[in-house]
Amino acid sequence: MEYRCVQCGFEIKKLYVQYSPGNIRLMKCENCKAVADEYIECELMILLIDLILHKPKAYRHLLCNVLNQETGECKGLLWKSALGFLALDAYRCLLLEMAREGWDSSLSFSSVTWTCVKILVDVFLGNFFLFYFLLLMTRISFTIPAGFSRHKDFTLAILVSSYFKLSLLAMMIWEFPSSVVFIIDLFVLSSNAMALKVITESTTEKCIGACFTAHAAKYFVSHLLNWCFA
Repeated sequence: MEYRCVQCGFEIKKLYVQYSPGNIRLMKCENCKAVADEYIECELMILLIDLILHKPKAYRHLLCNVLNQETGECKGLLWKSALGFLALDAYRCLLLEMAREGWDSSLSFSSVTWTCVKILVDVFLGNFFLFYFLLLMTRISFTIPAGFSRHKDFTLAILVSSYFKLSLLAMMIWEFPSSVVFIIDLFVLSSNAMALKVITESTTEKCIGACFTAHAAKYFVSHLLNWCFA
């Protein structure tokens, strides 16, 4: 499977040539004449910072040159990412439920059980509509380049680009207002749009529109479920 230059997205067969253990030479892109993937020699922290800054080349390195390659390390990553994504989204719903109704030790077992059922239905149904609309929009409006699977690789890209949800774990230690949850949602939306832009090589406006539509559908379903369960 072809690699891609992180600067321009041009396909390249090799990212580096290894002469001996620890002695490599990075290849240059035939299109833009720049180093094809500079992140090979960078620390992980530099990649994380560039991902947070939404640099397209960092997303190309992660999605095209790491995750899109069929290696043993990536097997099962889709399912692990999906489980982590759903667990973090369930915790997000729990935080909003606690902010809305409040939880204390006096709650009955039936109340706790009913709330957990609401959260599970919200998580699975809301994310079903999120990915349904994203896949529908890509089928209608975008072109997936050769080398990418429309379903598996696209879904993995959206799951991995939702890494901002990890910020919710900080709310286990420190107290934050519930508005922080929606700020994190905005970062997740923008990161999903950047991942979609890298995969489809489309315009930023179109990718933001697709992600906004999908996230809005999830938000609408969540509010509809809260109204039905009230």
